[in-house]
Amino acid sequence: MLIGLITAFIILLFFIDQWIKHFVVATIALGGTHTVLPGILSLTYIRNNGAAWSMLAGQQWFFLIISVVALAVMIWFLVRYRTNWRYEIGLAFMIAGTLGNFYDRLVNGFVVDMFQLDFVNFPIFNFADSCLTIGVIWIMVILFMEDKVGTPNA
Repeated sequence: MLIGLITAFIILLFFIDQWIKHFVVATIALGGTHTVLPGILSLTYIRNNGAAWSMLAGQQWFFLIISVVALAVMIWFLVRYRTNWRYEIGLAFMIAGTLGNFYDRLVNGFVVDMFQLDFVNFPIFNFADSCLTIGVIWIMVILFMEDKVGTPNA
């Protein structure tokens, strides 16, 4: 796939993430909740200075360094598999998600989280987290499918 198209996709996902975060910060008080779909989804504005489940809270430099390393590795893979659009899409989601949370940590010292699943006890998360998850699952499915049919990885 054209690198320009993948770059545009990454930028689009990054801006969607930042727009959602700015919207939540502008319209919901810190700690406040707005029901979107009763019993299913709420927007709850929290500041997360850790990782999932607030693990390693307050270790922003650690997360910034890990993010830079992860971005370098993912960009290397993106260049390495630039002729395989299936990997490019998964990596684009992962890069956009990493960039979204990296930017928050760098600028704010915390990540804005907002999506609360009301039907299950699950940590509040954001669009960037969703992009990371989608990218990882996407690549795992591709690897599984290639393994099943014996398709080479490159």
